[in-house]
Amino acid sequence: MVKNTGKVRIITLRILLILIGATLSSIGLEIFLVPNNIIDGGVVGISIITSYLTGLPLGLFTFVLNIPFLMIGYKQIGKSFVLSTVFAVTCLSVGVSVLHPIPGLTHDIFLAAVFGGMIKGIGVGLIIRAGGSLDGTEIVAIILDKKMSFSVGEIVMFFNLFILIGAGFVYGWDRTMYSLIAYFIAFKVIDIVVEGVDESKAVMIVSDQHKEITDAILCRLGRGVTILNGQGGFSKAPTNVIYAVISRLEIAKMKSIVLDFDPNALVTIGNVEVAGKKYKKKSIH
Repeated sequence: MVKNTGKVRIITLRILLILIGATLSSIGLEIFLVPNNIIDGGVVGISIITSYLTGLPLGLFTFVLNIPFLMIGYKQIGKSFVLSTVFAVTCLSVGVSVLHPIPGLTHDIFLAAVFGGMIKGIGVGLIIRAGGSLDGTEIVAIILDKKMSFSVGEIVMFFNLFILIGAGFVYGWDRTMYSLIAYFIAFKVIDIVVEGVDESKAVMIVSDQHKEITDAILCRLGRGVTILNGQGGFSKAPTNVIYAVISRLEIAKMKSIVLDFDPNALVTIGNVEVAGKKYKKKSIH
């Protein structure tokens, strides 16, 4: 009974996130981007161009053009992801159709690109967090990623490059440049929504002042550290490597601590996904 209740709660949360995400994406498109001839990437971008050229509703194309990709994804990726994507695409198609008669909020192209990109980025980020997608090209990218040396992001960027070039011939190259601004902003906002502002970072520090740096991290950041035993590849001399997991917001403070004790220290910082109770995210004061 408890398991069923938990499952219902998870499904309800996913549906709610997709609804909110699709609504925000619709607002970003129909209230900001589309009225100013600024396009998006992927199937949505193709739909915007096709709708402009034919005069038919944008919602029709966002749904119809995604169908082939969804059919491919259903067979090769998984039912849960594809069903979530079908629901998201359906909500988007309905949303843009409902909002289409409403005039755009601004005719300043730069403001439209910035705020349209931000709002759509938040919407897409919420949908991704719910386990779905808003664009069929991502499904193709996931499938091709298994067969090619390119990453999903690189494949999507390849698709979008051709779409934006096509937009240049339809709307003019100035609109293409504004579309790039909107796309870049949306991409960054999606990253923040999906990963969180408090995204975890793994830090490795090689320094002769490892004891002092370790104490400072413990006292000034309040983070636990692990000391790894290492050896210089060239000198063969033993060395200690400090390993710590911090948040994105703590990067600058971490660098400052290290530089205070050893300006020549080697510091590497990378993204990491953390699981376990020993690491707890906290706000920075």
